[in-house]
Amino acid sequence: MVKYLHSLRRRRGKRLASQPARHTGDQRVAVIGLGRFGSSLANELMHRGWDVLGIDTDTRLVQKYSDGLTHSAVADCTDPEVLRQLGVHDFTSAVVGIGTDIEASILVSSNLLEAEVPNIWAKAISRQHGQILERLGVHHVVLPEHEMGERVAHLVTGRMLDFIEFDDDYALVKTVAPDIATGVPLGQSQVRSRYGVTVVGVKRPGEDFTYATAETVVEKGDVIVVTGKTHAVETFAALG
Repeated sequence: MVKYLHSLRRRRGKRLASQPARHTGDQRVAVIGLGRFGSSLANELMHRGWDVLGIDTDTRLVQKYSDGLTHSAVADCTDPEVLRQLGVHDFTSAVVGIGTDIEASILVSSNLLEAEVPNIWAKAISRQHGQILERLGVHHVVLPEHEMGERVAHLVTGRMLDFIEFDDDYALVKTVAPDIATGVPLGQSQVRSRYGVTVVGVKRPGEDFTYATAETVVEKGDVIVVTGKTHAVETFAALG
C-alpha cells in the first residue's frame, strides 16, 4: 500500500489479475480515469470477459464502479511509484481516460511509456492534446467527442445508417442499397470500377447479414456494407 492508495478491492467471484485469462492472450487492462469515457469502457471490457483494474483519484467514482470491476483503486498515477505498486507495469494494456486535466493525462501517459506498457490508449479532448500524446509515443490516441461528432454529421447529412472512418482516408459504411447496385449480380453492376467501392455485406429485411460475392444480387430495400475511400463511399451512399 502507498499513501495515494486508499482502497484496492476485488470483485467477488472474479479471478485475480495474476491468474491466467480465460481467453488466448493477456486479457488484463488498467483503466486510469473513471469518468464517463473510462467507466463506460471499463464496463464494456468487463462484459467482454477482461480483467479490469479501474483507477481514479476521486474516491466517490471508485466506490461507484468498484463492485462492477475486477479491481479498483483510489490513486494518483501521476506518480510512477504508484503505478509500480499497483502492478500496472505488468499489464499489456492500459487506457488513460483522463480528459479535463491535460497535465495529468500527459504525466500518466509518460509514466506508462516509461513503464514500457506495450499497448497504451489515451483520450484527448482536442487535436492539440492528441498531438502532444502522439509525440510522447502513445500508441493509440482517441478523440471521442470529435470522432462522434464527425460520425453523426455523416449520418445526419446523408443516407448512411452507420459510418466509420479510418486514418488512411478509408471508410466503412452501412447504407440502404442505391438503385444502381440492385437487380443484377454485383460482378455485373460494375460498382467497384464505376464508383471505387466494394460491397462486402448484404442484409435483407428479416434476415442476417451475409458476405457479398460477385454472384450476390442486391435487391431494393436491402442494407449493404460498403468499403472504400471516404469520398467514394460518401458519393455512392448519396446516390439514393
